[in-house]
Amino acid sequence: MAMINYSTILFPLLAAIMIYSVSANFHQDVEITWGDGRGQITNNGDLLTLSRQVFWLRIPIKNEYLFGKIDMQIKLVAGNSAGTVTAYYLKSPGSTWDEIDFEFLGNLSGDPYTLHTNVFTQGKGDREQQFKLWFDPTIDFHTYSILWNPQRIIFSVDGTPIREFKNMESQGTLFPKNQPMRMYSSLWNAEDWATRGGLVKTDWSKAPFTASYRGFSEEACVVSNGKSSCSNGSGQGSGSGSWLSQELDSTGQERMRWVQSNYVIYNYCTDAERFPQGLPRECLSA
Repeated sequence: MAMINYSTILFPLLAAIMIYSVSANFHQDVEITWGDGRGQITNNGDLLTLSRQVFWLRIPIKNEYLFGKIDMQIKLVAGNSAGTVTAYYLKSPGSTWDEIDFEFLGNLSGDPYTLHTNVFTQGKGDREQQFKLWFDPTIDFHTYSILWNPQRIIFSVDGTPIREFKNMESQGTLFPKNQPMRMYSSLWNAEDWATRGGLVKTDWSKAPFTASYRGFSEEACVVSNGKSSCSNGSGQGSGSGSWLSQELDSTGQERMRWVQSNYVIYNYCTDAERFPQGLPRECLSA
């Protein structure tokens, strides 16, 4: 996530989240932690809705993963979504947590969303890359994927890789590989920073704000009672664990270069002013 501690968020958000499950059943996979009827699973487990005036809405998936390939189809808040953040991310508990983020920063009607990505290791982030998408993410569902294996993290949109964070521990860069993470989806108010650095505030007359999720699927090493389902070298689901060693081929690298050349609007690795003592090591090796 962006550099925000959920416990410090004080702005209420009137919102609704709808999650549709194609590859999963939310009766089995979602742990609803909201009371007073804020969370309801309907349609035989295919639809989950959250609504009410709350500080933020966060939906955890029950499983914990230590590496995996996670897909989610999302349709973002339409119209004036300024000040809102729709998020889909992996996160471990504790004060020295690991985290892999997709965040979608809302905007005024007609202006494009900002896709914000970040990687945290042992509680330290500051690895933001931001993008403008090449389509309107509010009209239809699009697939956002996280591939996380011991060698790399790859962020993809509709099968197109947009970012790769490699394991460079040999060069002194931390990499998330020891802490199991759960997947969360959330919709929350971040009007103090999300849209144009906080200059544009949330228009509450446009509430409720609605984001829709469906098609959650996982090929992953699921951790239960301290043991990984990949103890024999393959993750659950289809593909026989091939994602555990997956890397970008030449076509994938070319497609990622296209995105990086045309749609990146912020890259921490080019922000020398932010790092006066020198860019992070992984930036120098990229």
